[in-house]
Amino acid sequence: MQFIESILPYTQVVLAIFLIVAVLLQTRGSSVGGAFGGSDDSSTFYTRRGAEKTLFHATFVISILFVLTAFLTFYTN
Repeated sequence: MQFIESILPYTQVVLAIFLIVAVLLQTRGSSVGGAFGGSDDSSTFYTRRGAEKTLFHATFVISILFVLTAFLTFYTN
């Protein structure tokens, strides 16, 4: 159990970096107005395919792992 307590902070840092990179890779060429909630005429809904779909699922999994490690850190202290 002490090994898990000692490695959890490092795991959270690595997962946080991966999560930031995954989210930043998903942003497409949206204008500044679209990034802050303004209307963007070029935004359309479409089905994710290929690498974009894989990146989307990877982001979802990384975020779940990050939340789980946060709960583990909370309960082990």
